[in-house]
Amino acid sequence: MKKILWFALLAMFLMVMSACGEDTSEEETDQSAEGSNEDAESDSGEQITWKLGHLSNEEHSWHQTAVKFAELVDEKTDGQLQIEIYPNEQLGSETDVIDSIQAGTADMTMTGESMANWAPETAMMGIPYGITSEDHLQTVVEGEIGEEIEGIVKNDVGLTPLYYHVRAPRNLTSNEPINSPEDLNGFKMRVPNVPIFMDAWSEAGASPQTMAFSEVFTGLQQGVIDGQENPVDLIHSAGFYEVQEYVNETEHVYGWVYVVVGNEQFNALDEDMQDAVMEAAEEVQSYAQELYEEDTEEYTQLLKDEGMTFNDEVDQEAFAEAMRPAIEENLSEEQLDLYERIVEAGE
Repeated sequence: MKKILWFALLAMFLMVMSACGEDTSEEETDQSAEGSNEDAESDSGEQITWKLGHLSNEEHSWHQTAVKFAELVDEKTDGQLQIEIYPNEQLGSETDVIDSIQAGTADMTMTGESMANWAPETAMMGIPYGITSEDHLQTVVEGEIGEEIEGIVKNDVGLTPLYYHVRAPRNLTSNEPINSPEDLNGFKMRVPNVPIFMDAWSEAGASPQTMAFSEVFTGLQQGVIDGQENPVDLIHSAGFYEVQEYVNETEHVYGWVYVVVGNEQFNALDEDMQDAVMEAAEEVQSYAQELYEEDTEEYTQLLKDEGMTFNDEVDQEAFAEAMRPAIEENLSEEQLDLYERIVEAGE
């Protein structure tokens, strides 16, 4: 009898433990499912941050346009994509930032012919007398040639162009008016450390030399060099109006830079966010052009107010013809083909 009672009690104990186990298992399953749902909600609402590094200061139109672009992206993605902007080369030089984008430690930058280190064709974005007017530039950038260059940037550099900035044309400064290549005889001038610039100005008759930009003012002041070439914004910011009298409108380089994001970063977005980014880029393009026109007009007037004379008697065709042999000699077959098509687009 005692054995029967003992077995009955044991059976009841096992039944109770089994029921408790089922309840615990169901509770754990419910908690696990709830946690998975929370994770899914977190993933879908995850905020993404892109870092944009560039060389301009906070007052420059490039930076102001980037701020506007970031605001539009924030609005169009409901805050899911944030763009942090680092001006004044805080993330490094142009090529440094491109390296960082490729390494995944930065995401965006503004870049032009510096990409020639990866894609030689992009050197055409700042080549002497490739583009001869703003209308010509727009035709190139927004047409088939521009699409081709964008494709090269995507495939060879790993960057996706979003929108672009027009650069003010580069002009030659001096203390005597320079109207034609004949006026360059014995003229010592500073050029950037770009072989094609050295060769082109030498071919035109000048005596070019490379020099750090920070040393140009002193070089002009001491007569080490007679002139230099740059856009009006840099001529003003560097104070060259203190040591130069003329801005000779050679307009030998019309160029542009792209605002780009890494391919991997862009492709990681879902389709809706990609569309939002491209919509923001399209909208900010006109804003960038407005600021460019305002800045160019403002800096031109500021230089005139400082006493500089703008010489519009320059024979630009003569300069272009004088430089052409050196330009063609410096280009590869692929570059030359692209250069000739760019020139033809303006005819």
